[in-house]
Amino acid sequence: MPQMIFVNLPVKDLETTKTFFGKLGYSFNPQFSDENTACLVISDTIFAMLLTEPRFKDFTKKEIVDASKSVEVMLALSAESREKVDELVDTALASGGSPANEPVDLGFMYGRSFEDPDHHIWEVVWMDPSAVEGQQG
Repeated sequence: MPQMIFVNLPVKDLETTKTFFGKLGYSFNPQFSDENTACLVISDTIFAMLLTEPRFKDFTKKEIVDASKSVEVMLALSAESREKVDELVDTALASGGSPANEPVDLGFMYGRSFEDPDHHIWEVVWMDPSAVEGQQG
């Protein structure tokens, strides 16, 4: 079985966050979701556990970062093309997200970013496969 990752993110309003990611085309695994948690399916091996802040606090003794003022993590997703980068980020911005950073266009790599309703930063990046192949070996 391939290794999986479950990124845990605190959210202020679970329904708002679920609606936002639903508009981006993502689904949720009901087996790992309840009134305080939603399991966002990003791929077969990547999941974001969206937890209400009180539920998130059950897993840590530390304070939850106010993501509107500080950042602890930036999440990066690959995209299959430059057009898919624009499509996902434009949809995020039209669905209640906000711009995070300036676009990056290095020719062989293109990326844009957005903040979700809880101010978590998501970067969406495309890399030219031939440029990646040239870096291996």
